[in-house]
Amino acid sequence: MLQFGYDAPMPATKPAANPQARQPARRQAAARVLPAAGGKSGQHPQLARGAVLDVPLYKEVKRLMTEAVSSGDWQPGSVIPAEWALAERFHVAVGTVRKAVDELVAENILIRQQGRGTFVSAHNRERLMFHFFHIVRRDGEKLQPEVRMLSFRNAKADADEAAQLGLAVGAPVFRIRNLLTLSGRPIIFDTITVARALLPMLTKSKFQNRPNTIYHLYQTEFGVNVVRTAERLRATLADAEAAALLNIKEHAPVLEIRRVAMSFDNAPVEYRRSLVNTADYEYLSDLSKCG
Repeated sequence: MLQFGYDAPMPATKPAANPQARQPARRQAAARVLPAAGGKSGQHPQLARGAVLDVPLYKEVKRLMTEAVSSGDWQPGSVIPAEWALAERFHVAVGTVRKAVDELVAENILIRQQGRGTFVSAHNRERLMFHFFHIVRRDGEKLQPEVRMLSFRNAKADADEAAQLGLAVGAPVFRIRNLLTLSGRPIIFDTITVARALLPMLTKSKFQNRPNTIYHLYQTEFGVNVVRTAERLRATLADAEAAALLNIKEHAPVLEIRRVAMSFDNAPVEYRRSLVNTADYEYLSDLSKCG
């Protein structure tokens, strides 16, 4: 069952040439960097005072902008305030803001669109295929997988899952198994584990009937943003279950991928173990496209 879709961010508006003629709506957008006084403040008090910081100034601006994303003040797919507006809000130079934005773009937390503005990254089909899916045919063509859920269970974290997710052994988790086919052939057998404490309202129905990607579900339903992944690869042998699902012989060689998906500050979100039939497919990571 295919469960895809994509986000369509609204276009941004270029600022007026005369700073005094800027529209009130844009000033309001700048003021929404973070909640006003009484909670968190978009204007960092140390920045406002010109105090000496323990980190480079742009790093502090980057941290505040990251907070705006992680707290949900800047929603996935939404345009962020213009750099001049952020500079006014933080009482820093536009160049300082631009350096912070550059790093957030490089980390795929923000996306620049020429002539439209800078947007909060939203997980969708295109981003999945570009950044997170690395299985290609021998000729290099990357095909869209079809996903079939095999099971969705409440479980207790085993030692491997606990270590990868930063949990205690036996902590409650959701364990989901998927079979991915390419051109009608079963190629990838996934076991996905997430902590129940992180996604307490996740259900089989929500997972199976998601209109978009899994990471999009985490982002839109639970406010959990996957910003990067770490993968370990090794060769292994297919056990009886994997062999039957992938339509290969038991003990046939397969590629094992262990991936941890992480949110801000490297907080683990999901642990995924994939077994891949590489008879006609390969793993490709194009580092030139990672930014």
